[in-house]
Amino acid sequence: MADPLPDALHLDDYLPYRLSVASNQVSRLIARLYQDRFGLSIWQWRVLAILGAQNGLTAGQVASRAAMDKMAVSRALSGLMARALVIRKTSDKDGRARILSLTDTGLNIYNEIAPLAREQEQHLLEGFSVEDVKRAAHFLRALENRAATLVHG
Repeated sequence: MADPLPDALHLDDYLPYRLSVASNQVSRLIARLYQDRFGLSIWQWRVLAILGAQNGLTAGQVASRAAMDKMAVSRALSGLMARALVIRKTSDKDGRARILSLTDTGLNIYNEIAPLAREQEQHLLEGFSVEDVKRAAHFLRALENRAATLVHG
């Protein structure tokens, strides 16, 4: 077997790959809370969670907050609206804008899952110091901002 090239990409040391793997593992951990019980996909839960934290957003605002592709948001919303968990209304301020809100049923599901998700987060962070968690959060926000700057110029 030939030796790898000196500038070969070693995934185990490649930050975007490590972030993706960590994100997928954490998403799967949290997904156990809502997939079997409520039949929500990861994307649907993300939209539900964003609207649970701040109702009255447009689909574009949801996509931006979640860094999700607009088509993924659209598919998630279609499923959520078909189940009457989210409603879409025309904005009073801008007749072209469609405002998304959780229905009472959607809010009830959010209120049931959110504390369980926070509890899972606590289990995930066990063994890490408060300072480690603060540093990691700061690093991730800075990394998100840097990536956004590079993407948007």
